Amino acid sequence: MSELSSLFADEVVTNAYTKILRVPGINGPVALVTLDNGLDHTKPNSFGPAGLAAFDAALDEAFAAEPAAVAVTGKPFIFAAGADLKGVPAITTREQGVELGRLGHRVFRRLRESAVPTFAFVNGLALGGGLEVGLHCHYRTYADNVPALGLPETMLGLVPGWGGTQLLPNLIGPDAAVTLILQNPLDNGKVIRAQQAERIGLADAVFGSADFLEQSLAWAAKVLTGQITPARPEIDRGTGWDSALDRARALVAAKTRGFAPAPARAIELLELARNTDIGDPQSLSAGFAAEDEALADLLMSDELRAGLYAFDLVNKRAKRPAGAPDKSLARNVTGVGIVGAGLMASQLALLFVRQLKVPVILTDIDQERIDKGVGYVHTEIDKLQGKGRLSPDAANRLKALVSGSLDKAAFADTDFVIEAVFENMDVKKQVFADLEQHLSPETILATNTSSLSITEMAADLKHPERVVGFHFFNPVAVLPLLEIIKGAQTDDATLATAFATAKALKKSAVLCADKPGFVFNRLVTRTLGEVMTAVDEGTPFEVADNAVGALGMPMSPFTLLALVGPAVALHTGETLQAAYPERFVSSPGLEALVEARKPGVWTYVDGKQVVDPDVAALWPQGDRPSTAEEVLERTRRAFAEEIRIMLEEGVVAAPEDIDLCLILGGGFGFWNGGITPYLDRTGTSEAVNGARFLAPGVASV
Repeated sequence: MSELSSLFADEVVTNAYTKILRVPGINGPVALVTLDNGLDHTKPNSFGPAGLAAFDAALDEAFAAEPAAVAVTGKPFIFAAGADLKGVPAITTREQGVELGRLGHRVFRRLRESAVPTFAFVNGLALGGGLEVGLHCHYRTYADNVPALGLPETMLGLVPGWGGTQLLPNLIGPDAAVTLILQNPLDNGKVIRAQQAERIGLADAVFGSADFLEQSLAWAAKVLTGQITPARPEIDRGTGWDSALDRARALVAAKTRGFAPAPARAIELLELARNTDIGDPQSLSAGFAAEDEALADLLMSDELRAGLYAFDLVNKRAKRPAGAPDKSLARNVTGVGIVGAGLMASQLALLFVRQLKVPVILTDIDQERIDKGVGYVHTEIDKLQGKGRLSPDAANRLKALVSGSLDKAAFADTDFVIEAVFENMDVKKQVFADLEQHLSPETILATNTSSLSITEMAADLKHPERVVGFHFFNPVAVLPLLEIIKGAQTDDATLATAFATAKALKKSAVLCADKPGFVFNRLVTRTLGEVMTAVDEGTPFEVADNAVGALGMPMSPFTLLALVGPAVALHTGETLQAAYPERFVSSPGLEALVEARKPGVWTYVDGKQVVDPDVAALWPQGDRPSTAEEVLERTRRAFAEEIRIMLEEGVVAAPEDIDLCLILGGGFGFWNGGITPYLDRTGTSEAVNGARFLAPGVASV
């Protein structure tokens, strides 16, 4: 324990305070243990070695009072966010990992194996080890405003290691457990709320937040007197468990393609849990020991260290964008104009009106398109109301804020105008020239271009300093990345307003220099180019497409090509070929695909993915096929080379921003930390560039 404490020297200790209560209807005292690190709700409770020791001591005090019940709750708005991960980089031996697992198990299982009834009164956020505290208790109540419940460990490169894999499936069933332990974490860290927890049996009762503790104690009194007996479903340990494991294997294969070790270990533990009797301490000990071993193995893996690096990027660096001007320079945005009323523009209109709640005006080349765009936004708002996410009044207010106009003079009172028209420089320059005569000199002109020069787009304007790149990713509502591009004359007030607007839109912004393709599209186009060149040379489509799963891309290159659209990919490629002809080359196969207006490489026969025969016939191939290993190696080397050049060009401030763009813009795997930790780990960085991108120990053991 002392060795662990020294590793977690920077631990913000979550203390535990025991209070002895007298509750009407309960014959005897109730020992209420409150978890509280002494900070506000922005700094959640967490469990490091010292925090676990404090909890252990509070339980000593609680049980010493010979209570009728022991209950655990949290500080305002927070129950507990799980293990304190700050000390993990200091863990250098497997034995230290085993010790950390055993410590958490020893403390938490006191609640499960208590002869005195134990209750978790979950009053706020409960993730990871915080949720596991509740699982160890005999009964659980949740406040109705709890914002996040879940077990995110497999997203980070861990498994629920303090009881979750053994207790959860035996409480709510294996299929629901697969959702919480694997599906939700691998779906960008999805969480659930209290009402969902009640539906799946994780919560025994849900009460209003205003008097949550009082209602929970009153409910506990009825449990203790036998007036209430919470339902415990019978668990299907046969075909139901088989089906759940089959679903787990399928979704993990689809999400990680077998390259992330943590989800695979979680499946093994869920399989073990089928035979775990949670009422038998000896059976539980065997299951918990397996969790300890898995935790120790994973703690010593590079994939976990990369996952923690990625988590830190998303939760810290993304909130303090490198290079952003002082936020005090930002101007207020009280009205938004959107040029274009197609799908992308309509998605932007919905985002702006929902998050900023200011008037949003769409314009396009004819009234029919405008009406269709406004109609899309109204329909999506109605859908949100139908799902209960908006009240009727709120929905009506939002719809009233969205309008359309053929006359750009309607934009006169806007502060922020963004264009989302065809990706053509002449078209975009004309749009901005037309707009400028109707706008105040301080109105921001933003472009959603994915690859074109901001500087060139602004060159002929009277006020080029107010033009900025504001590149969203599709689907707009889902992907959190915003690339903000500074043109040669973009001023700090414009940039500051762009970053402030991104924050208001709940997007994570990365500052990019005005170079073709910016970050995400430049790197993905280079990678796609290597894969397509391999096919041009004679590599079978299936071999090339399946070769690069280790890169951590959420979908294969040709699946991505179909999603983006071959014509869009070709256009972006042409922009980059013009700028960097020595590294970005045209693909005769892609050109033929676009000319034939084919939507992609794949088609489906009897539910099986196969190469479209028309594509196979039209795509010219040589006689120099590559193996899968050779395709992977060439894509790795291309990534390493392009990232080095981008950093030399100052496209972003640091390798961390490259990784942030790939994670947030395209869902690249946490287990690779984006891409640069993976390139370092495989030796590619040094082989290509002579040096690592990150120092040893950053995103690695």
